Amino acid sequence: MPGFLADADLTPNRIEQARQRKGHYLDLTSSNPTHQGLLFPPDVLRVAAADYWNNRRYCPDPHGWLPAREVIAADYARRTPPLAVSPDAIFITASTSEAYSLLFALLTEPGDNVLGPDVTYPLFEHLAAMHHVELRTYRLDEAHGWRIDEDSLRAATDAQTRAVLVVSPHNPTGMIVQQPLPALHQLGLPVICDEVFATFTYRAPTSPPLGTLHPELPVFHLDGISKRLALPDLKLGWIALNEPAATRFGTRLEILNDAFLSANALTQFMLPTLFEQGQAFVQHMRDRLRAALDLGLARLHGCPNVTVHPPDGGYYLFPRIAGWEDEEALVLELLEHGVLVHPGYFYGCEQGVHLMLSCLTEPDQLRAGLDILARHL
Repeated sequence: MPGFLADADLTPNRIEQARQRKGHYLDLTSSNPTHQGLLFPPDVLRVAAADYWNNRRYCPDPHGWLPAREVIAADYARRTPPLAVSPDAIFITASTSEAYSLLFALLTEPGDNVLGPDVTYPLFEHLAAMHHVELRTYRLDEAHGWRIDEDSLRAATDAQTRAVLVVSPHNPTGMIVQQPLPALHQLGLPVICDEVFATFTYRAPTSPPLGTLHPELPVFHLDGISKRLALPDLKLGWIALNEPAATRFGTRLEILNDAFLSANALTQFMLPTLFEQGQAFVQHMRDRLRAALDLGLARLHGCPNVTVHPPDGGYYLFPRIAGWEDEEALVLELLEHGVLVHPGYFYGCEQGVHLMLSCLTEPDQLRAGLDILARHL
């Protein structure tokens, strides 16, 4: 049977089956802020939407509503270092996932390949299958803070390589690309950089836009309001093109985005007010995440067979566990004791035994879950 995942075994894995049987447990895997008590202020949402209803007119633009693009461009200008991006080089989408799909369609043809990190959120695998391209991996070096192994990046490239996928801050390791990478310059390929966690730094002082590190390359910066404003349900993301990307690809991306016009007009209308009046809430999120990461690191550092490094940024801890050879067995045992974590292999990690913990978890639940982990690790 042809089609997407037609030959795949879609039977729930042993961890999912055990989770369904368990019923009650402490979930340390969720990255959904609306499930963890992080709700964007409803009064601001009401104010942001109020004028829309009295002046409703649908005027679609393949780039997105101009005032929304202007506040996005101004936000990049405030980054450290600042990224100069024109509102005309911004394309609003319904999500970063949709943005990825548009860029795969823009940059590849069936049979081509793209390069992505060997440890990552599993979205890339599905996108590659959807677009009939090969996903090749480059290595992240755990011994050096999960930095990109540039030799592996070069080795994975051939004449059919069309783009490099970079996630910074990285999910789930928290690595941030903070310096130019000679291998990227040498390859000269377009770079798709996912920056959805850029607002949430931890060890690193800032999360530089990749286009400021590599102004010579076409760089597509992906972001949205799902993570940075805790508004995954309002469905708004964007692609910001630096000058080389806009010059080479802007016109064709405009046609692609015009084919769908997925981002709804209401959320675009609300965006300037959300940016202007939501900063106190964003700071609250930053403070809560920093405290949660502090707690997680302190608790796990007390376990002699656990190695955990402070992430540069993001939501997550990704500790390495000694004394175990089977991640799945470890996760199943922890679930039996009442706490759900993800194994490293869910993220493609084959470098030893790892667990993924989300520090976005509600603080009391996180503390209780960490206590269980510490007792059994």
